[in-house]
Amino acid sequence: MHLCCGPCTAYPLTALRGRGHRVRGFFFNPNIHPYREFRKRLEALEQLASRTGFDVEYCREYGLREYLRRVVFQEERRCRLCYEMRLAPAAERARAVGAEAFTTTLLYSRYQNHALIREVGEEMAARYGIPFYYEDFREGWQQGIDMAIAMELYRQPYCGCIYSEEERYDKRWRRKRPPVEAEGGPP
Repeated sequence: MHLCCGPCTAYPLTALRGRGHRVRGFFFNPNIHPYREFRKRLEALEQLASRTGFDVEYCREYGLREYLRRVVFQEERRCRLCYEMRLAPAAERARAVGAEAFTTTLLYSRYQNHALIREVGEEMAARYGIPFYYEDFREGWQQGIDMAIAMELYRQPYCGCIYSEEERYDKRWRRKRPPVEAEGGPP
């Protein structure tokens, strides 16, 4: 399972384990900005993994430069590009370790574009020869929040990328925001 952060992992991990699935995690998120935010999210996931006995493989390199190389001047497609950047290595890694399928904790968030995640997941499944497991984990939204609070995990206030940070905190941008939601949904 591709992992974006600790709080978004809590519910999907519990749900999948509750259905008898053996789950391994893969943290790979070159989109997260700034560096201190990347470190906070990584540390929160390490806390969750330690408390739940969750086996996680971590990509600890800060990948912002590569992320920006891919999305600059393509901001309207940034969410698709970001999903591709994260789900391709997840699918590749899942195949390499002999997993039966791969999925992502992005499917937990109310703020992500589920149709687009599913589309990209299926594309990566075809490319890497491993099924993409889609489940709408949003049904456990509040349960996941409660779990994260109980574990005292750092809970981030925005998606992770530099653009979502701007959308979250720049009041001027929010006032002039176009009426149609961005590809990835609301900030």
